[in-house]
Amino acid sequence: MPEDGFFFSGMSYDNTVALGASTWRHVSFVERPVALAPQNAGAFSWLMSSDVCKHCARAGCLENCPTGAILRTEFDTVYVQPDICNGCGYCVVGCPFGVIDRREDDGRAWKCTLCYDRLTEGMTPACAKACPTESIHFGEVEDLREAARNRVEALHERGVHQAYLYGVDAENQPGTEGLNAFFLLVDRPEVYNLPPDPVIPTKRAAESWISMGFAALAMAAAALGAVAVGNKR
Repeated sequence: MPEDGFFFSGMSYDNTVALGASTWRHVSFVERPVALAPQNAGAFSWLMSSDVCKHCARAGCLENCPTGAILRTEFDTVYVQPDICNGCGYCVVGCPFGVIDRREDDGRAWKCTLCYDRLTEGMTPACAKACPTESIHFGEVEDLREAARNRVEALHERGVHQAYLYGVDAENQPGTEGLNAFFLLVDRPEVYNLPPDPVIPTKRAAESWISMGFAALAMAAAALGAVAVGNKR
C-alpha cells in the first residue's frame, strides 16, 4: 500500500489519526483523565484502540455500491474489487463507521480486505499473525464470540466491571445486524471514536418512504382544501 503521509500529529503516539484508503488499521492512543486522590490530580490513562473495517453482517458500503464492485466473500468478509470500482463514492457515505475512503490519485475506494489473498491460501490475516500481544484474534465468528464473552467475564471477576463487547451480534448492534470484527471496550464507544448506535442508510429507507408518503398526503389534503375554498368563493 502507498504511504499516506509522514507527520507528527501531536496526538500522543497516534500519527495515523484515522482509518483511510491507505491506512487499513488505525491504532489510537486514547488519553483520558483518571479520578484519583487529590495528590495525584492530573493523572491520565491510555485506552489502546486498534480499529479496522468491521465487515458488517449487513454492510452499508456493499448495499450502496451501484457497480457490484463490493461483494461478500466466501469467508463472509466484505471485499472491494479495485478493477470494478469506478470511484463514485456511494460506499463512503454508506459506511456508518467512516472506514472506507477513496485514494486521491485514482479516486477508487479502498479498505481492509482482511487479507483475502492470505485467506484463500488458508493463512491467517497479517494483523493477527503479527500482533505480539495477541490482542487481535482471528477465527470462526462463533468461536470468537464465545472467547470474547469469556474474556469479559474474567475481567468482571478481576474488578473491571465496565468491560463489555461492542458489535458482537445483531441484538447488541441491530443497525448493522452485528459485526464480524467486534471489540472489547471499557468505556463509552464515543471515547474510542466509535458510533454508539451505527445504522446503515438502507435500514432507514422504509422510514423515509413512510415519511414521504405522509408528506405527500398532507400536501394533497392541503391542495384539496384550497380547491374547495376556491370553489365556495
